[in-house]
Amino acid sequence: MLLLQTVLVLTGLLLGGSAWKLYSALEQPLNLTQEQLLDVPAGATPTGTFNRLESEGLLKDAFWLRLYWRFNLAGVPLHSGEYRLTPGMDVRSLLSLWQRGEVVQYSLTLVEGWNFRQVRAALAKNEKLQQTLAGLSDSEVMTKLGHKDVFAEGRFFPDTYRFVRGMTDAELLEKAYDRLDSVLAQEWQKRSPDAPYTEPYQALIMASLVEKETGVPQERGQIAGVFVRRMQQGMLLQTDPTVIYGLGERYTGKLTRAHLREANPYNTYMNAGLPPTPIAMVGREALHAALNPVPGNSLYFVARGDGSHVFSDDLDSHNNAVREFQLKRRADYRSSPAPTSAPVTAPAPTVPASAPATAPEPTAPTAAPATAPAPDASEPAPKPAAAPVVEPVPAATDAEAKDSQ
Repeated sequence: MLLLQTVLVLTGLLLGGSAWKLYSALEQPLNLTQEQLLDVPAGATPTGTFNRLESEGLLKDAFWLRLYWRFNLAGVPLHSGEYRLTPGMDVRSLLSLWQRGEVVQYSLTLVEGWNFRQVRAALAKNEKLQQTLAGLSDSEVMTKLGHKDVFAEGRFFPDTYRFVRGMTDAELLEKAYDRLDSVLAQEWQKRSPDAPYTEPYQALIMASLVEKETGVPQERGQIAGVFVRRMQQGMLLQTDPTVIYGLGERYTGKLTRAHLREANPYNTYMNAGLPPTPIAMVGREALHAALNPVPGNSLYFVARGDGSHVFSDDLDSHNNAVREFQLKRRADYRSSPAPTSAPVTAPAPTVPASAPATAPEPTAPTAAPATAPAPDASEPAPKPAAAPVVEPVPAATDAEAKDSQ
């Protein structure tokens, strides 16, 4: 009996001591003097993470914490990512973060009107994304994403995307690709019966022209209407952004008459119909405008200088507008709305990424002046799967060609 009593007493003391050690381990505050992020890489285990925190001096009694997790949280996954640790936080609060998978989220904004070169640059400079696309050509990137032979330009949706540390640049791009497919399909279902497209890709190309021509929301439908009517009447589109895109890195902010006469697939001063591919990323509003062009009689438009445009029904009226707003430009002339303050990418759940710089202005006034810098056309564009021209049209007459003068 004495031996049994002794064993029971010792067992009680052992259990009590263990319970006290476990309680102390859970209630201990983390050894922090300032906020810091705990990076838990993919494949990390609670055991390894407790040991690392103990070796770094952030907590003690990792052994008891490992036992607690094994017997109380077995089967609960430890989500990879970054966890925000703050002074005064105890171990129990840390375990609660792990159980909820409350990792720090970052955001990256892909901006309407960006070309694929700008998209890749934004991905490459984001240190929180795991870089897997460096050194790959655009076509190789698309193959890696599982979309071989799909031309990259315009195939991603501009939006703010949330991600956690360790997510790859390819994974974020895939989200943007799928998002574009979804939005395009939705807008295609809501298209006007008079929309002159036989497939969604044609509308995507038109939307990219609308996106590059105006940043004024209420004008998008009017711009689309002008382009559709010009094509239906056998006129060239004559829109500067397509010429700029065709120049690629050779464009330095100055568009000349020689550029307008240069033969390339994207020169809508030389080629009838739509260009062969989109020239930029498009937002939902531009897609909706392209699929629902505003009816009317206008065939020309010219930038006022405040971001809006003057629309004209005939060449004489258009040339008068060109003389008033293009040939006598004010010092504060702009063909696009003044930019707002550029936000900065930051490690916070709601902080947006940086916006593009103000676009340079072309020097040659035209029927549809450029509003943004040139995308990267250094990589030859593969032929799209479907012909994007809405309908074959004859070359413009001499009178119509004057709208570029």
